[in-house]
Amino acid sequence: MRRIRCTVLGLLAVLISLPAWAGEWPQFRGANSNNLADVKALPVTWGADKNVAWTAEIPDEGWSSPIVWGDRVFITTAGADPAKRPASDQADAPPGDRGRGRRSNDVVYRWQVHCLDLATGKVRWRKTAHVGKPRIITHVSNTYASETPVTDGERVYAYFGMTGLYCYDYDGELVWTKDLGAYPMQRDWGTSSSPLLHDGMLYLQIDNEASSFLVALDPKTGEQHWRVARDAASSWSSPIIWKNKLRTELVTVGQRIHAYDPGSGKRLWEMDMGGGRSSGSAVADRDRLYVGNEERRQGVVGGGILYAIRAGASGDITPQKGETTSTGAVWSQAKTGIAMASPLVYRGFVYVLQRGTGILSCYHAETGEPAYTRQRVPGARAFWATPWAHDGKIFCLDDVGTTHVLQSGDTFKLLDTNSLDDRFWASPAILPGTLVLRGADRVYCIKP
Repeated sequence: MRRIRCTVLGLLAVLISLPAWAGEWPQFRGANSNNLADVKALPVTWGADKNVAWTAEIPDEGWSSPIVWGDRVFITTAGADPAKRPASDQADAPPGDRGRGRRSNDVVYRWQVHCLDLATGKVRWRKTAHVGKPRIITHVSNTYASETPVTDGERVYAYFGMTGLYCYDYDGELVWTKDLGAYPMQRDWGTSSSPLLHDGMLYLQIDNEASSFLVALDPKTGEQHWRVARDAASSWSSPIIWKNKLRTELVTVGQRIHAYDPGSGKRLWEMDMGGGRSSGSAVADRDRLYVGNEERRQGVVGGGILYAIRAGASGDITPQKGETTSTGAVWSQAKTGIAMASPLVYRGFVYVLQRGTGILSCYHAETGEPAYTRQRVPGARAFWATPWAHDGKIFCLDDVGTTHVLQSGDTFKLLDTNSLDDRFWASPAILPGTLVLRGADRVYCIKP
């Protein structure tokens, strides 16, 4: 009997340690915030007339990524009547105008949550969360719906930055709302930090120029569990849960990186990365967390330090002046170009896409030694979406709709390209045999 009991307990321990069921993609970059899914097969080739099961046109705008649970796809958008918006405020304005402009917040927007059928792409329900003028200004290259929603299979949580947080049930009925405040953002660049669900808590990282904080809410009611002030300015990265070999940590990235106890909000460790704005989020394996932010100087391309943090760090682990590592930071690499796209960790390597270019770098995850750096991907444009990996391949989606399929490992090799005629900044939802991609104009379901 004792042997049977031990066997059952051992099996339960194995099951608990397994990742979330591969059939769900509940939040930004998936259940484990790493853009990987434990699936047997994924589409490898596709195009406008190849392996596209369906497309769905979604009104208005948003750079939030799609999420999927069961047979439902969830998307968020925000938009104003184009006839009432300045010409330079339009999504299809010339790139030069988009680069210099700010969206007008003197026109009325509508913020919406869309539920699509995974099999057909048809709308199951569409709910308007809010109608009104935006509470802050945002950059023309950003949107008022850049935060990816999150779901626990019972409710959907749509966070629209300074507009508010909205909870819906699976039939689209509003359960609760919460106003978390409106704060100025650096250079009016807007917001994009996505919410995170873990072990019965909903986390939001709200970094800004006035009063930054991290908050944990009850997903059922929206009531606050805890809230901690953050010595941080504006950032656009999303928090992650790091289940390492020693403990579980809630990690946030800004100019400084902080790790907290998810249950209490107690700070475990921190590190000053010495950089500028933070847009890409951290990624981790059981041994190390990989994180970086952009070069502080404006207009610099190719800057940004990538750090690897060991599991079990404590206190302030900032490297001393003139040093590149510390008791907690086991290695670092300068001038990686890390920026908008989050890094990818796969089969012992860390992949980093450089901001605004078609350049990829690859590092050994254990040591930080370069496998190859600043490798231009032939024909690639700017990368904004986080890459994903499967079956020994790395998939890098550029902003004009071309996915560059690369061989994983220490040698750069382009295997194939797949193209769709759209503009892509959002990261994919990855399911068994299926990819869901979100472009500026449409949502795409890819199946072999």
